Amino acid sequence: MRIDSATAPGRPERPNEDWAATVLPASGQGGVLILLDGVTPPQGGTGCVHSVPWFTARLGGSLAELSGSRRDLTLMEILAESIRRTADAHRSSCDLSHVRTPQATVVMARWNEREIEHLVLSDSVLLLESPDGSVRALLDDRLDRLPPGSLATEAIADAQARNKEGGFFTAAADPEVAARAVTGRTPRAEVRAVAALTDGASRWTEMFREGDWTACLGVLHKEGAQGLIDRVRALEDADTERTHLRRCKTHDDATALYAVL
Repeated sequence: MRIDSATAPGRPERPNEDWAATVLPASGQGGVLILLDGVTPPQGGTGCVHSVPWFTARLGGSLAELSGSRRDLTLMEILAESIRRTADAHRSSCDLSHVRTPQATVVMARWNEREIEHLVLSDSVLLLESPDGSVRALLDDRLDRLPPGSLATEAIADAQARNKEGGFFTAAADPEVAARAVTGRTPRAEVRAVAALTDGASRWTEMFREGDWTACLGVLHKEGAQGLIDRVRALEDADTERTHLRRCKTHDDATALYAVL
């Protein structure tokens, strides 16, 4: 088994809000990939005295513990319990009902000799490569299906779409959001490699259109996780006319995990 990972902050003066981990072995067999992309809040209050990195570290730590030790729990149940634990850790000091309470996207993959379980919540990406080289992207595409104008401003997104029915969902303080995640199982024999990307790393395919998901996984295989992130950074720096970066910050936190099973 080969596992490779890399991460880079969007801006060196700001903390990286992504969080990633691998668990090997999980309950004596198989393994787990976990990837969180912390949601950067706009200027103003969030109702919380804690930072996004504090939140992702707490949530990620619980996900790693439970996914590695509790094979009797599904990934959905593990996410719900981890959100509950994290919320309990700051419920007494923070307003967890605030729409911008610390939150994150979630990607998880857990495998044993029989199958691979997956969970995807919000806009990070999970890729599964089959033995014949074909690649399947497992996505939560709710952001892509929002009515026009839903994300026109932060205020509109928060009022109309964020963690709301008909909108999109992230892991914040409500354990019930786990039921909104995209989940499933794939026979282990049908998967040769797994990759997880935050949207800062998936820009190579989703924003810059340098290649499809199969080509993206090919970059990971040949150049590693850092190689993919380096390619994204080069494309961002070259887009001086902001052809692709019209509404986006130049650099986002970028993290990639890649496992050849």
